[in-house]
Amino acid sequence: MCLLWEGRVSLSEFMRTSNPALSDKAFRVDQPVAGAKVMTINGTVNKTGILLCLLWVAALFTWDKTMSLVQAGENPAVLYPWMIGGAIGGFVIALITVFKKTAAPFTAPLYAIVEGLFLGVLSAFFEVQFPGIVFQAVLLTFGTLLALLFAYKTGLIKATENFKLGVAAATGGIFVVYMISMVLGFFGVSIPLIHESGVVGIGFSLFVVVIAALNLVLDFDFIENGAEQGAPKYLEWYAAFGLLVTLIWLYIELLRLLSKLRSR
Repeated sequence: MCLLWEGRVSLSEFMRTSNPALSDKAFRVDQPVAGAKVMTINGTVNKTGILLCLLWVAALFTWDKTMSLVQAGENPAVLYPWMIGGAIGGFVIALITVFKKTAAPFTAPLYAIVEGLFLGVLSAFFEVQFPGIVFQAVLLTFGTLLALLFAYKTGLIKATENFKLGVAAATGGIFVVYMISMVLGFFGVSIPLIHESGVVGIGFSLFVVVIAALNLVLDFDFIENGAEQGAPKYLEWYAAFGLLVTLIWLYIELLRLLSKLRSR
């Protein structure tokens, strides 16, 4: 899913965080900011909660439409424009957000809405094939988020430079594989094994899920650094947007992994 890698940064920035929205450069300010105008962790958490609510409402809208068509025996493919439009819209809005951070208070909520439209249809398609899979994926996504947040806050996992470098390199490798797979798909060719429900395919999906989860640790680290550096208040929206990108990626990869396991 190429929409999960919105925007590109320089190699040095990429090596510091594999989420381009949350690079060191994102939190650099020319002048110190004081008082209520300073970014805080609590503020970022609140913004993230708002984005997740918007995502859920939008996803519920297209989910209900898709499931209603399926129950009525009609072809749910008529909702493809919602899914494709959400994916393309999310990509465009994410690019705007990455390159114009000051717009984040407006673009981040809009990103959450259009991604919700995309995820609602996608999730419904998976649910029709594998009943109960969406609940499992959601539970695992937030369970992973909480577990890694606990591990990060207690020091069980530390975002050292070597850790960042390893996760960034693995994320870049996954991105390259997905891009090659997408290009080959235009010519009716697919990379063998990794998209199938065999041992190799399940192993690949499990690896991607682990890397997506570890990106959360980098997100926590850079959000914390942003607050410590006294970044401007609007970057709370920007940081929440970056965290949402990772969560969406993790959720989709969990859907893929669970669907492979259920197919066996």
